[in-house]
Amino acid sequence: MAAKLLKLQARTDYVDEVYKVLLDAISEGSLAPGARITQEEIAEQLAVSRSPVLQALRLLKKDGLVQDAPGRGLLVAPLDATWIAHLYEIRGALDSLAASLAAQRGAVLDKTLISKGRRASKGDDVKAMIDADWAFHSAIYRASGNPLIEQTAHLHWVHLRRVMGAVLQSSAQRKSIWDEHAAIFDAITAGDAAAAVELTNLHTHRARENLVRRLGEVLADDAGNASAHVRV
Repeated sequence: MAAKLLKLQARTDYVDEVYKVLLDAISEGSLAPGARITQEEIAEQLAVSRSPVLQALRLLKKDGLVQDAPGRGLLVAPLDATWIAHLYEIRGALDSLAASLAAQRGAVLDKTLISKGRRASKGDDVKAMIDADWAFHSAIYRASGNPLIEQTAHLHWVHLRRVMGAVLQSSAQRKSIWDEHAAIFDAITAGDAAAAVELTNLHTHRARENLVRRLGEVLADDAGNASAHVRV
């Protein structure tokens, strides 16, 4: 891994910080599928001991984001089209249910969710775009009145974050995503559950199609992506 990582600020427990740094790098694509990573390099570049790095990598491996590399070390797990299809089946069901319940309850959503999302989509910070996207969907989960929806979605968040990042790396999709979000927002605030479900299903379908297309591009990339820089 010829990546450049910035040193972390001094603290007593670095595991969460190291995990977040690597998760962000994987989600944003700066650590591309197939990128090789080793404890020693990460520890050296982050200026931490190998212990928290080892624990963070174990968590990432448990989450299915990294896997054993041939010989030594780990590599970023590839994106799998079949697994992604399964993930979007779950996400689609949760999102449409949440949108329907939120509309039926006459939920009032924060208008700044849309404006902040549009602002993020015009920049180059993929992490900010992912965070804005998650904030929007999380608001709908909470507005549904069923806490199990958000809890269930959160179980898959690290993977949703990664696939969101894969889609958002393509600037062509950023504006349309927030146009779709705005339409869903309007349907929910208008109390139109049927429209909210229809628009949410359409949004999920398009997101999946965009991701499949993006996945094809990722798989066609040269293995040199494995040496991309990591930004923290």
